[in-house]
Amino acid sequence: MTESSPLISVLILHGPNLNLLGQREPGIYGRASLADIDHTLEQEAKSLRVKVSCLQSNHEGVLVDAIHAALGQHEGVLINAGAYTHTSIALHDAIAAVNLPTVEVHLSNIYKREAFRHHSFIAPVAIGQISGFGIDSYRLGLNALVNYLREP
Repeated sequence: MTESSPLISVLILHGPNLNLLGQREPGIYGRASLADIDHTLEQEAKSLRVKVSCLQSNHEGVLVDAIHAALGQHEGVLINAGAYTHTSIALHDAIAAVNLPTVEVHLSNIYKREAFRHHSFIAPVAIGQISGFGIDSYRLGLNALVNYLREP
């Protein structure tokens, strides 16, 4: 790789219903669209000198397959699993299986919401979790993950 090439590649996964951001419950999730979030992350990645690959799916198996495929392709994963956060043992197991550093993010503060949202199947296999800061949750999560990956 040349000096200007990204040294770190991060897979960014967006779970179910996040394709509706900007129109879906803006009082909870804000007015930013998924395209706005991806654009913000691409700009942040440039400043951090890393590469990001973004994928959104409403299908659990697609997300699991993407995590499996990340092995050998990416150094870390940034994930907003949406509702699968609270239900998916399959995502938990996929993250554990590939053993890539993973940061969980959420636009809203899941702990200020319905009780069923207080449990995360992702958190036990993630290096950290950031929630409640809207689009900044993603930006902060990417920075934290990159800092973690760059630690000696």
